Amino acid sequence: MSAEATNPSTPVPVVPTAATAAVAPASVRRKSRPRIDLRRLGRAALLGPTARDRLPDAIGHVVEAHRAHHPDADLEPLRRAYVLAESSHRGQMRKSGEPYITHPLAVTLILAELGAETTTLTASLLHDTVEDTEVTLDQVREQFGEEVRYLVDGVTKLEKVDYGAAAEPETFRKMLVATGSDVRVMSIKLADRLHNMRTLGVMRREKQERIAGVTRDVLIPLAERLGVQALKTELEDLVFAILHPEEYEHTRELIAENAARTADPLAVVAEEMRGVLREAGISAEVLIRPRHFVSVHRVARKRGQLRGADFGRLLVLVSEDADCYGVLGELHTCMTPVVSEFKDFIAVPKFNLYQSLHTAVARPDGQVVEVLIRTHQMHKVAEAGVVALGNPYASGTDATATDASADGPGADDPVDGERADPTRPGWLSRLLEWQQAAPDPDTFWSTLREDLAQDREITVFRPDGGTLGLPEGASCVDAAYGQYGEDAHACIGARVNGRLATLSTVLKDGDTVELLMGQDPASEPSREWLEHAHTPAARIAIQRWLTTHPGGGAPADEPAGYRADADFRERRGHESGPGGRPQGADVRTDRPGAAVRLAGCCTPVPPDEITGFPVRGGVVTVHRVECVTVAHMKSRGRTEIGVRWGESTACRVTLVAESFGRRGLLADLTEAIALAGGDIVSATVEPPSEQRVRHTYTLQLPDAAGLPSLMRAMRDVPGVYDVSRTQNQTPAPRLP
Repeated sequence: MSAEATNPSTPVPVVPTAATAAVAPASVRRKSRPRIDLRRLGRAALLGPTARDRLPDAIGHVVEAHRAHHPDADLEPLRRAYVLAESSHRGQMRKSGEPYITHPLAVTLILAELGAETTTLTASLLHDTVEDTEVTLDQVREQFGEEVRYLVDGVTKLEKVDYGAAAEPETFRKMLVATGSDVRVMSIKLADRLHNMRTLGVMRREKQERIAGVTRDVLIPLAERLGVQALKTELEDLVFAILHPEEYEHTRELIAENAARTADPLAVVAEEMRGVLREAGISAEVLIRPRHFVSVHRVARKRGQLRGADFGRLLVLVSEDADCYGVLGELHTCMTPVVSEFKDFIAVPKFNLYQSLHTAVARPDGQVVEVLIRTHQMHKVAEAGVVALGNPYASGTDATATDASADGPGADDPVDGERADPTRPGWLSRLLEWQQAAPDPDTFWSTLREDLAQDREITVFRPDGGTLGLPEGASCVDAAYGQYGEDAHACIGARVNGRLATLSTVLKDGDTVELLMGQDPASEPSREWLEHAHTPAARIAIQRWLTTHPGGGAPADEPAGYRADADFRERRGHESGPGGRPQGADVRTDRPGAAVRLAGCCTPVPPDEITGFPVRGGVVTVHRVECVTVAHMKSRGRTEIGVRWGESTACRVTLVAESFGRRGLLADLTEAIALAGGDIVSATVEPPSEQRVRHTYTLQLPDAAGLPSLMRAMRDVPGVYDVSRTQNQTPAPRLP
């Protein structure tokens, strides 16, 4: 029974919520009902029982808000839930002296105004009965059905979570297991915390700060991820007022000063927009959205001196998705757009279901007005998040229909205690997977806190057209584990926007990422991947593997499979022929008797077009005509000697293989070379860097015509992404 009411002697600072926008001018206030006097209603509820054929007066405001979103909802479960809650809590008082029933009423009103369906509101009215009264879960099931019992049980478990520093890791982990499979439990908890934060004035200062700190670190990020912006923004302002009272007071003064001004640039631009859209024949509603306190504070820190347009944004609401882009086109045509401010969250929704077009237009005086464009349905989801999705377990296509008195959830009955929620955001599913995979509570808690601290997300695209949502700053390592889970241990590299990239490459919003997977079942992650992993999924998977494989994981400068053979060298018995010419290299020159040497910078082979230059000792070096050395020699006035291939097609060539490190790669490459008819004269494997390895092979071939097929065979080796001839030259076409 943790909810307390405001003590008149210790007022809570006023914040600009939907119900208390006292400092905003009438033209920019959000439409809302006046704050209900729950103290009066709660005391009125104590006067006696209510007739069974009519709704209690005390829940009239809840019914009004609920009817606004669900006009055909069955109100009988709400009536019965209120009667049970009021009779069960009768005699219990809040610290301020108000009847305790005022708390569940307030929580239910918050959810009703957000558009929650009847089952959620029924559970909200009953959310403290099992913990604080003689009511049991069996009674709740008998009277209201399995869905309501499940939600009440989940909220009851949340109430028992100890948010103390020592208990946080394990208790929060248990909380996710107990409630994470139904986002409605979390929604009730957030509304419960909001009302408690509104009425925190009766607490000692140190307790206010402790509760505000937990709200800031855990519950506000959860509200953001559930997309419940209406709750998140008010919680932010309440926490701001408690933890940063001086900055809060300064921000309040800035908002009050702006509200007192007669000229409002937002109102002027809004009227201009209405005219533009009327002329274009687009039916739209243009509203002014004042920024909440924390938003104003952030803008002030970013821009310094604030101007009128900085205190709010314009919201354009339309009926259809296509109209959003129509509005955008008209505004960018008829007004001065700030192109760098454009973002399309309709084509690519944010991780918390948010959809909207963001843009900005510039006024002649230099002020920039931010504009949000969305449909009415998008706006509902933007404000209420998962609350607006209704009952995910309702049968049929009506997601908001519910029967709170039913025996259970129907077709979506729990199987072994597990629930399948089709509306659950992907991040929550991942969160539940992390808690199962984390080797210990502390690892889970640390990665969770890091994830919750990420307030920006990027979207990257897969080659098949799918998308991955990742936190800003994520690398290819994160993308690999986000797409493949623990199978990403076998990842050997990536292509970003078509170009080869290391796994440490930091991704940007809109990048296309192709992950290259090795075929070796014994592949293992590198320890260095932890340095580049930013998501809990990646960090936990890598740490879990390292924990179960002590001593495993190649160090940062030594990829798996190269500990024993990184310095491999092999030299075998191909002696040079007369004049230093390798056996089989049949090159004839215009200088009879001169020794011939094939240049190592471009390793020419038949039928390459070639030329020669004399060097010391009377030797003629033979280059491909495209070799940059040829141009250099000519520029220095060196004499060019005519050369041509003889009858023999045997040759010696140097090839460079670029690959990602894996165990057994060197053996596979040498085997491929041997099967293709190549004889290795020498081989060098350079020290690896970030899992990328460069192999250089000098090979003797009986016939130069076999070179293209040999190079193809080397490229087909898993882990090898390119094979080329050694060249110090401008690119030349490869042999067919």
